[in-house]
Amino acid sequence: MDLLNTLVDKGLRRELPTRDEALAVLATSDDDVLDVVAAAGKVRRHWFGRRVKLNYLVNLKSGLCPEDCSYCSQRLGSKADILKYTWLKPDQASQAAAAGLAGGAKRVCLVASGRGPTDRDVDRVSDTIKAIKDQNEDVEVCACLGLLSDGQAERLREAGADAYNHNLNTSEGTYGDITTTHTYADRVDTVQKAHAAGLSACSGLIAGMGESDEDLVDVVYSLRELDPDSVPVNFLIPFEGTPLAKEWNLTPQRCLRILAMVRFVCPDVEVRIAGGREVHLRTMQPLALNLANSIFLGDYLTSEGQAGKADLEMIADAGFEVEGAGEVTLPEHRVTAGAGCGAHAEAGCGAHADADAGCGSHEGGGVCGSVKVQAEQEQPAEARTDLVAVRRRGAGTDLAPNA
Repeated sequence: MDLLNTLVDKGLRRELPTRDEALAVLATSDDDVLDVVAAAGKVRRHWFGRRVKLNYLVNLKSGLCPEDCSYCSQRLGSKADILKYTWLKPDQASQAAAAGLAGGAKRVCLVASGRGPTDRDVDRVSDTIKAIKDQNEDVEVCACLGLLSDGQAERLREAGADAYNHNLNTSEGTYGDITTTHTYADRVDTVQKAHAAGLSACSGLIAGMGESDEDLVDVVYSLRELDPDSVPVNFLIPFEGTPLAKEWNLTPQRCLRILAMVRFVCPDVEVRIAGGREVHLRTMQPLALNLANSIFLGDYLTSEGQAGKADLEMIADAGFEVEGAGEVTLPEHRVTAGAGCGAHAEAGCGAHADADAGCGSHEGGGVCGSVKVQAEQEQPAEARTDLVAVRRRGAGTDLAPNA
């Protein structure tokens, strides 16, 4: 049985691939990318059918962050010409959310820049959650406010939050190269706090920051062990004025392989294509819907996204359908268990002590695949700075949002 058949079989059983198998997916050639998409697509359709969940971002507070995350346009010392504003009032945030909900989104993600919320900030966000849910009873609300202190996740849950997002972003081994003002362990702690409070945990990664294949596999295996219900996959948007402005390391084919690897490692979770899909997947975006079952609609925090109408047309033209408000996103076994990918004993949680689940530093040996493996690293993509557009509409402006 070749590599892809093995991975499909494991994905249908929720069995963890070996690290060598995950690395082999990333190392496949561009000639084989359609085979990889087709294989991972079988796993995606098995657990999620042809549904696509739509999510909508509301940036509650933009810019002026004291953290130094190298990828972020809102970071300390950023020269990126982004919108900067303090907290939106609850009615302003609710109005912004309404545009996304009208476009078909079923989850609103409330995001605020900063290291983490004060208790007063939690009060503000709690009022905003109430304002949104008063207008839209069935909407899912996910908060993303940075590092949480003890008791804050519980307060957000009591206020009506359904989920909490805090991404790991990159591997533990390279985290210190990306951020120095907080640690990888701080991020893990916040995801665990959200889980413990009964919030649906949402945690993902950023690809394209110069990381190795081993780093990508390491962070995805760490995510599987952390057990989030949803895994956003961001592709670095190289903003001018940030330390990673020159990092153009992704091709559309590379992005597809990364999404496929995430799907194979976490087969039954909501895999969401997040920031950067328009910049790096470009005309290959419809293919990515065969791998991910969730996307953001419209604009992102500080950058413009594809027009909301174009998103909806893309989904329909690719043969998928928007997930309705009354449909449950996750497979039944995850809903009833109240836990995510890898939490079940039979699922292989990534904590095995066997050699196949080792350190992630293998050179690709031991894979029983018939898929061609690239002998050399692919060439970096040509910089498409024309595709990086700073958001000038929606939250924090007087212009209508893109939804």
